Amino acid sequence: MFAELCAKSNFSFLEGASHPEELIRESLDLGLSAIGITDRDGIYGLVRAYREAKARGVKLVSGAELTLEGEDGRSLPHGSPSSVILLAKNHDGYRSLCRCLTLAHEGHEKGTAGLRLSTLAETSRGLELVLATDAWLLEAYHDDTVSISPLSWGSGWADVRDSFAGKLHVAAYRRLDGLDARRTALAEELARSLECQVLATARPLFHHPSRRSIADVLHCIREKTTLDRAGRALASNAEARLRNEAHMRALFRDRQGWVDRAAEVADSLSFSFGELRYRFPSEKLCAPGETPDQLLRKLTDEGLMRRYPDGIPSTVRAQCEKELVLIEKLQVAAYFLSVWDVVEMARRRKILCQGRGSAANSAVCYALGVTAVDPARSNLLFERFLSAERAEPPDIDVDFEHERREEIIQELYEKYGRDRAAMVCEVISYRGKSALREVGKAFDLAPDQVDRLSSLVMHYDMSDVSQDAVAELGLDPDDPRLSKAVATARAMEGFPRHLSIHVGGFVLSAEPLDHIAPVEPARMPGRTVIPWDKDDMDTLGFFKMDVLGLGMLTCLRKCLALLHERGIAPGQVDKEEFDPIEALARIPPEDETTYDAICRADTVGVFQIESRAQMAMLPRLRPRHFYDLVIEVAIVRPGPIQGGMVHPYLRRRQGKEPSVAPHPILETILERTRGVPLFQEQVMQIAMVGAGSTPGEADQLRRDMAAWKKHGRLERHHGRLLRGFEEQGISPQFGDALYKQIQGFGEYGFPESHASSFALLVYASSWQKTHYPGIFACALLNSQPMGFYSASSIVQDAQRHGVEVRPPCIVASDWDSTLETSPPDPTSPPDPTLPPDPLSLKGEGEEVFALRLGLRQIAGIGEEVAKAIEKARAEAPYESVGDLARRADLKKNELEALAEAGALESLAAGRRVAMWRARAPRLGGLFDAVDLEKDAIDPRLPALGKVEQLLLDYGRLGLSVNDHPMAHVRPHLEGRRVTRASDLVRKKNGSSVHVAGLVIGRQRPMTASGVTFVTLEDETGITNLVVTVPIFERYRHPLLHGKLILVAGVLEREGTVIHVLVKRVVRLELPSGAVLEARSRDFH
Repeated sequence: MFAELCAKSNFSFLEGASHPEELIRESLDLGLSAIGITDRDGIYGLVRAYREAKARGVKLVSGAELTLEGEDGRSLPHGSPSSVILLAKNHDGYRSLCRCLTLAHEGHEKGTAGLRLSTLAETSRGLELVLATDAWLLEAYHDDTVSISPLSWGSGWADVRDSFAGKLHVAAYRRLDGLDARRTALAEELARSLECQVLATARPLFHHPSRRSIADVLHCIREKTTLDRAGRALASNAEARLRNEAHMRALFRDRQGWVDRAAEVADSLSFSFGELRYRFPSEKLCAPGETPDQLLRKLTDEGLMRRYPDGIPSTVRAQCEKELVLIEKLQVAAYFLSVWDVVEMARRRKILCQGRGSAANSAVCYALGVTAVDPARSNLLFERFLSAERAEPPDIDVDFEHERREEIIQELYEKYGRDRAAMVCEVISYRGKSALREVGKAFDLAPDQVDRLSSLVMHYDMSDVSQDAVAELGLDPDDPRLSKAVATARAMEGFPRHLSIHVGGFVLSAEPLDHIAPVEPARMPGRTVIPWDKDDMDTLGFFKMDVLGLGMLTCLRKCLALLHERGIAPGQVDKEEFDPIEALARIPPEDETTYDAICRADTVGVFQIESRAQMAMLPRLRPRHFYDLVIEVAIVRPGPIQGGMVHPYLRRRQGKEPSVAPHPILETILERTRGVPLFQEQVMQIAMVGAGSTPGEADQLRRDMAAWKKHGRLERHHGRLLRGFEEQGISPQFGDALYKQIQGFGEYGFPESHASSFALLVYASSWQKTHYPGIFACALLNSQPMGFYSASSIVQDAQRHGVEVRPPCIVASDWDSTLETSPPDPTSPPDPTLPPDPLSLKGEGEEVFALRLGLRQIAGIGEEVAKAIEKARAEAPYESVGDLARRADLKKNELEALAEAGALESLAAGRRVAMWRARAPRLGGLFDAVDLEKDAIDPRLPALGKVEQLLLDYGRLGLSVNDHPMAHVRPHLEGRRVTRASDLVRKKNGSSVHVAGLVIGRQRPMTASGVTFVTLEDETGITNLVVTVPIFERYRHPLLHGKLILVAGVLEREGTVIHVLVKRVVRLELPSGAVLEARSRDFH
C-alpha cells in the first residue's frame, strides 16, 4: 500500500486548498496506509487531522515543512535548499519537531520563520528529514555554476547530513508538466550525494482535482497578483492532488521502489498525539510536602467559613465534599488551585473579576471565590461542569475588568515563566466579506464591484449573495468572471486565513511547553501563543483557563469609584479605603426601584438586557426577584425561542395556563421554571431522571445538542431517550415532543450557571443606572468600547434622565469624562415620561453633578495627547490656542481635532475662530515662546450654522450634546404626520404610523427567519422597527446605508412593548444634502 508523507492542508496558509479533515477522509477512501500532513512552518491543523484520523482509523504521520535560514539570519547560499520536511518518528521526535518550530519562529515577525542549520543538526533526535525536489532545486539544477551537492551548500549541511545519517530521504514527485525528467534526475543525484534513498510523493495541495481553482486563487492572494497576471506561475493542471497506490505506481512505473519506500518510511513512524500527557503546574502553589488536594481542601474549608459566617448549610458542605472527592479522583486539583491563584492576583490588585459559565455549577468554585453564584440559593448541576465520564478537562472562565486584564496576563507569565505559560490561538477563517474581497482582487474585479458585492453580506456567510441581490446592485449575475468569483469565495468560506490570539485562553504547564507544542511570539508585544485552538485543547485533554475581559466589570468599578469619591457608595464608611470587590458586594439586593426600572425596560447601557429583544421581553416577563433575572438572561436565546419554550413560560407566569411539569417525575427539575425546560442543566437532568442516562451520557447529549446541525450526532440519543422514558412510564408522545424541544434547545441553550453569573451583573448595573444615571453614564462612557449602544445613544439616554451633559472643553475636560458640581440646568429638564427620582443626580448635601465629556470622545485625540494637555494645564491655565499648542506640544491635526469638536471655544470667540487659529502656521524655533495670538485681533468670521455645527459634532464626537439631526429634518416633514418616539405610546395597536429618526442599530438574529430589526432614535427616544424579508429586499439600500430614514408602517403592541412593522422606507437628508457621519452598531 502507498503512504503519502508530504501533504499540505489549508493550514499552509494561502497554499493548501483542502481542510485537514478532507485529506484524512480522502486518504481513507483511496486506501492509503498512512498520510503525513506537513504544513509550512507549523502544525496548526494536525490536531484536527488527528481527531478525524482517530475517528476513522487512519494512520496520521505528524510533521511540518520548515523554512531554512543562514546563520545569524543571513540568506542561504545560492542553490541550497530553502526548506526541509521533518517527520516525527516517536515521542522524542515530536518533542524535537516542537523545539525546531519554536526556535524557527523565535525572533521572527508573525507569519514568518527561519530555522538555522546548526539548530537543525542539534535537534535531530527522533526525526526523519525529507528533502523535496521543489522549484528552487529545479532552478539550481539548470545553473552550471551550482553543484547539486550538500558539500557546496556550506558546512552546516555536512553537519545536518551527519546528524541525520540513516534518517534522511529525498522526495520525488511528478506533475506531467514537462519537468518530470529533471525532477527524477535531480532526486537521484541528491540521493547519491546524501547517501540516502528516494521516496515517492504526490506532494498534494488538495484532496480532489476540483480544488485546483481554489489553489490558483490562494496563490494569487499570497503573491498579491491576479489570475490573469499570474500566468505560468500557476499550475498547468490538477496533478497536485492526493492519489491512491494505483495512480502512484502508474505515475512512477519506472521507479516502483520509490513508491514502496514511502510506505516503508511510514511504517517506521509510530508517534501519535494520543501519547501526549499534560501536567498542570502545582509546585508554585503548594507548600513543601503538601499535595494539591490537601491545599484545595484547606482553601475550600476556609472559603466556606468566609462565605457562610452564620453557619455552613449542610447541603453545601455535602456538595463540596462530593466535588472534592471527584476532583481528587480525576487529579485536577492543581487546575482549581491555579484558577484560585489568578483570582487572588486580581483581588490583590483590587481588580473586579467573576467566574462564569459551567464553573458556576461548582460549590468549590464558590468557596474559593472564583464564582459568585451561591449554591445554597441555586439548584445547579455539577455534572454540567465536571464528571468522571467526561473525556476532557473542566473549563473555567473568569472575567476581569477589560482595561486591566493585561496586568493579570503579564503576572501569569512572570509567575509561571514564559517557557511554561502561553495563550491559546484562535483560527481566523474566511467569511463572506473577507472571502469576497480577497477573491474579487484575484479575479481582477473592479473595486466598486467588490465593494457592492461585499455590501450584500450582513452575517458571516454569503447566504444573502443571491443572483437577484447581485442584479439589484446593477451587476450581471451571469457574467462568467463575476459568477466564478462568487462561487470561489463561497467555497473558501471557512478556510483558515491566519491565526490570532484567543480572547483569553491560557495554558499553563508543569514542563516546558515546547515539549508538547510549538510556542510562537504573537503580534501583540509580551504575548506568546501555541498553535491550537480551544477545540484542539479539548481533543488532547489539555487544561485551558480563560482570562477574559468584560467591559461591564470596568464600568461597575468606575461607577463605584465615582460614588466612593463622593462618599455615597453603598455601605461606605468615612475614610474607608476603596475596595471595588467589597463595594460591589454591598449593593442592596432586591431593590424595588431597580426592578421597577427593569420592568419598564429602562435599560440602555445595562448589562445583557439592553438589546431590542431583551427590552421587548422585560415588560412581559416583569422581573421582581433575582431568579427572574436569571431567566430573563437565558430566555432571549435561540434555544428557548426555537424550542417553543418562551410563550408557554410567559403564559404560565402570567397565570394564563397551569404551571405543571409534563410528568410527575420531572416536577422537581422544572419547578422553578414553571414546568418548561429553559436551561442546559435541566435537559441533562431530564435525561438522567426521566430516561435513566448516566451523568456522562447526559453531558454527551449536551455536547451533541450544541453541534447537532454541524455533526448530526444528536439522533443517536433519540432511541435511548425514548426507551428510558418508556421505562419510567413516560408516554412516547411526550418523549417525541421533548426530543423536538431538545433539538430547538440545541441551537443555543444558556446554562443556568452562566445565566446566574450574568444576572448578578445585570442587577448591579441596573441598580447603578436607576439610582445614579449621571454617574453610571459617566462610567459607561469611560469604559468604551463596550456594550450595545454608541456613545451618542448613551448621552441621549442620560439627557432623557435629566442629566446635564456638557461638551468637551480644553479648560475643563480630562481624558475621561468627569462629573462637575453644578446647579440644575433649566434648559435640560428630565424626560416627563420617566418617574422623578430624587437620588438620580444628587451627591452629598444638595450638590447636583453635570457630566463633562472627556477628550477621549474626540476622534484624533489619543490618551497620551490628552494627558499632556492635562499636565500642562495643571501648571498654569491656557491663555490662547497658541499657548496650548506650544505647552502641550500639539501637532496641527490635533489642534484641528480639538477645534472642530468645539473644545477650544473657551480660548477663541466661537468654533469657526478656533478652527482658524488651529490652522494658523506656528513660527517655532526662536519664536516658540512668543504667544502672537495673545493680543491679536481675530478676523470677522461668520458663526457656524446649526447644521454645520451638528456635522462637526458628529464628525469628531460621534454625537451632539445640544442638538439632534432630527431637529433639522422634522420641519421638512410637516404634513406627513410623523409621530415622535415618545408619542407612540398613545397610538392604538394596528394603527398606521409614520416614524423617522437616526439609525443607531441594525440586527438580524439567526433565529429571526431573516427578519431584520432596526433601531431608530429621534429627539425624544427610541423606536424599534421590524423589517420582514420581502420589505428588506425591496428597501435594502436605504435600510442598510441610510443614516436618517422615514418609515411608514403598522404599530404593533403587547402591553407596553411597542414596535413598528415596516411597510415603506424613504431615505432622509439634512438640509442642503449635508452628509452626517453618524456611527451605528450593526449586526453584532
